[in-house]
Amino acid sequence: MRLRFLLRPGWLALTLAVWVFAGACFTLLAPWQFSRDREREAQNDAVTASVRADPVPVESVLDQPNAANEWRLVSLTGRYLPEGQAVARLRTVQGEAASEVLTPFALAGGPTVLVDRGYVRPVNGLKVPDLKPVPEGTVTIIARVRAGESDDRDAIERDGHREVYAINPAVVARATGIDLRPGYFELTEGQPGVEGALPLPRLDAGPFFSYALQWIAFGAMALAGWLYFTVREARPGGALNEPRVKRKSVAELLAEDERAEDGAAPAPR
Repeated sequence: MRLRFLLRPGWLALTLAVWVFAGACFTLLAPWQFSRDREREAQNDAVTASVRADPVPVESVLDQPNAANEWRLVSLTGRYLPEGQAVARLRTVQGEAASEVLTPFALAGGPTVLVDRGYVRPVNGLKVPDLKPVPEGTVTIIARVRAGESDDRDAIERDGHREVYAINPAVVARATGIDLRPGYFELTEGQPGVEGALPLPRLDAGPFFSYALQWIAFGAMALAGWLYFTVREARPGGALNEPRVKRKSVAELLAEDERAEDGAAPAPR
């Protein structure tokens, strides 16, 4: 088999593109989708367990990051600090625009945590409506443990409200001067101070596993196609192995036509 065509620049570029694409499918894209599938499965298990379990005192989870106990139901006793309230803007709840109301909550004998009191719908486009006042004094609330979000952009003041781009206690702490523990707690329905209680996430597997299999298939098809064309071109008669015919210039063709008109035999093409 003739393999000299493998060293041609065009074929080398094609080979590089195919192998880079296949490598990305097998080592990056498919594993990424598999990891998302595992995350969704873990979330579904945690949500299911939280629905079935009774709340535990928040003190039992304070020695761990909130991410280790995501969605677990806890009871918190303390008081709201309305002066540190903020609103998470540009959210979506059940497919419609919403804002989430965040209020610091000073635990009795413990740290101050951030409580998500639920959502409100905007009025006149993006304006935050009037919010319910929080209860005064010491209250006990039931909430779900949630990990904080990573967006670290500073809070803004708009229409009399302190607004943040993500539920990040560090951003609220920076804007209010209140020391807040990482992570936050999401109020359940019927709790003191709740606005519209946030719904639980849908318990479906999602498309991630099938997406991972698709990326594996794409990588395999790219390699199979490259192998097929390589074998085809390596055999005698391959398009890349055919001798190239030298094309004559326009001047040469005109000269031949002139010789033909003069009765001379044209040069062989």
